[in-house]
Amino acid sequence: MRLFIALNLPAEERARIHAAAAPLRAAGLPVRWVEPESIHLTLKFLGEVARARLAEIRAALAQAAAAAAPLRLDVEGIGAFPNPRRARVVWAGIRLTPGLAALQEAVETRLVPLGFAREGRPFQPHLTLGRSRPPGGVTGAESLMRGIELRNAFTASTLDLMESTLSPRGARYERIAAAPLGATAEERQP
Repeated sequence: MRLFIALNLPAEERARIHAAAAPLRAAGLPVRWVEPESIHLTLKFLGEVARARLAEIRAALAQAAAAAAPLRLDVEGIGAFPNPRRARVVWAGIRLTPGLAALQEAVETRLVPLGFAREGRPFQPHLTLGRSRPPGGVTGAESLMRGIELRNAFTASTLDLMESTLSPRGARYERIAAAPLGATAEERQP
């Protein structure tokens, strides 16, 4: 199973972000755009994991989630990695708040004992909107990105374990476990 840990957005927020990026899609850039239902905030990519390890990952997820309260996430503009002049990944930014940083760190900390290496790069919260088709990146998107005003906020209330299934049409994501943010041990009992 190809797994990652994410915060998912409400459907209406996904649709709003997708609509805001319409000028980029209409420009005919060589980008594979993400469908609205697939927009999410990745906190940790786990990679290929044996199904037998799901219980221990779910337990770590629940522990990390219990230490955090539901999070207000602020969407702030459109950008690209490595930069807008040579875009390989087009994204909507998420402001890094102390609560979000603490949750991402709790996820890392809970997963290290399970053999998942700590991410080497600094956490840069973002919602991937598209990936360039040419390996070197896309040019010509910089002025379009500057023209898109994207500011809003939403609340994330669960920490989700997601499965990614790759296909020629792109990745499909499915939530296979959810841990409520701020849940006590009693609240997690079935």
